Amino acid sequence: LGSWYLARSNRPADTENLPYESEHQGYYLKSARILGTDIDGSLLYEIEAEHAEQQAKDRIEFTDVRIRYSPDANIPWIVHADEATLREGSPRIALRGHVRAVGTSGDEDEDTEIRTQYLELDPERFVAETDERVQIRIGARSLTATGMLASLNDNKVELKSNVRGKIAP
Repeated sequence: LGSWYLARSNRPADTENLPYESEHQGYYLKSARILGTDIDGSLLYEIEAEHAEQQAKDRIEFTDVRIRYSPDANIPWIVHADEATLREGSPRIALRGHVRAVGTSGDEDEDTEIRTQYLELDPERFVAETDERVQIRIGARSLTATGMLASLNDNKVELKSNVRGKIAP
């Protein structure tokens, strides 16, 4: 009887009252590939990442990310970044660390490359935006600015401020 009482009294307290979660409730993926569709359900874009992990109920973190549009979408842009965050209920993907967006035109001398440290991409609306310093190269021409709004389906870029450039003939 005494052993039973001691064993019962040394039992851990109810785990529901702990101030922390005893185990991670999310998921993680290695070599992740997530597909985005348009309103018709057709493939619009894909996100490929070396690692994806659910950090909270409404947030997924990616590392070593590549986002590209479906060939059927006719949007010739591929976006690379060290890290990305996707939040539930938000169509925007926040990309961080060595962000590089490359748009191909068929002529290698006229390919467009956008580099920045932070970029928000709305793949469903084909919009990329940043308030950070950005460098844009089109062939041998180069521009830098602070802030940018790009419409990827129209191949239009609006630079916000501090624009400087080097245009070679």
